[in-house]
Amino acid sequence: MRVHQILKSKSDDVVVTIKPGTSVEAAAQLLAEKRIGAVIVSEDGEVPAGILSERDIVRELGKRGASCMSDMVDDMMTADPISCTMNEDSSEVFQKMTEGRFRHLPVVEDGKMVGLISIGDVVKAQLSTLSMEKDALQGMIMGY
Repeated sequence: MRVHQILKSKSDDVVVTIKPGTSVEAAAQLLAEKRIGAVIVSEDGEVPAGILSERDIVRELGKRGASCMSDMVDDMMTADPISCTMNEDSSEVFQKMTEGRFRHLPVVEDGKMVGLISIGDVVKAQLSTLSMEKDALQGMIMGY
């Protein structure tokens, strides 16, 4: 399955962004409010400057305590995040996520962000592909 198909299948295709210079506390509140695991840091909402995940925040909380909540997202985000394109296959994206040990990937076309996919989205796509292949094989065996 291709990334563009994964994006079409998502119930909510809005990418949540936050501007550089925003506090980590405000980012954490946004993550909780939207019930999401990561937010894209972007000046214009189109070009990803970085990504900040709940894991990033928890890691810093564990190291430094609550004082890190007054930091700016720019200080804690992963700058220049790895991205994918609309035409990449879900297995390629799965490999990028596994090797990079991250769970969210911006989808970028012509330098502009057009979506965000999570590891859950990719797993769902992989399971759907496997199910279709299973049905096709059963049909061939049964003579449908």
